[in-house]
Amino acid sequence: MRTTFDRIRHAIGFEIIGLILMVGILSQFGFELGHVGIMGIFFSIVATVWNYLYNLWFDRLMYKKYNVTQKTMSQRIVHSLGFEVGLLISTIPALAWVLNVSLWHALVLDIGMVIFYLFYAYGYNLIYDRIYPIDL
Repeated sequence: MRTTFDRIRHAIGFEIIGLILMVGILSQFGFELGHVGIMGIFFSIVATVWNYLYNLWFDRLMYKKYNVTQKTMSQRIVHSLGFEVGLLISTIPALAWVLNVSLWHALVLDIGMVIFYLFYAYGYNLIYDRIYPIDL
């Protein structure tokens, strides 16, 4: 459906625009711009690596356990929740350290970022699909 170039353009655009928005928003709450920027780049890398590893593990588990790769709706929900929980666990300590806040405060900030990215991903993909429609 989409070419490799299109997928790369989509992913890079998503990360760059998301990073700019997140840095801009967090800097308005008094966090140092440089710390927020470094944290955003770090999280982007962690999320990308975690995405690859988690999906590889989950797909292999699905195949081993059910001998299928197609997910039901409930399996997709478990898959999504597992991804987000794993990402939260791996990023909360770094967030607390870089921004010099408590683990509780880092959890609240991280959940806020998850909610932000949920809405951002919806809007970004909607706009991207209108600008670069899929040619069948």
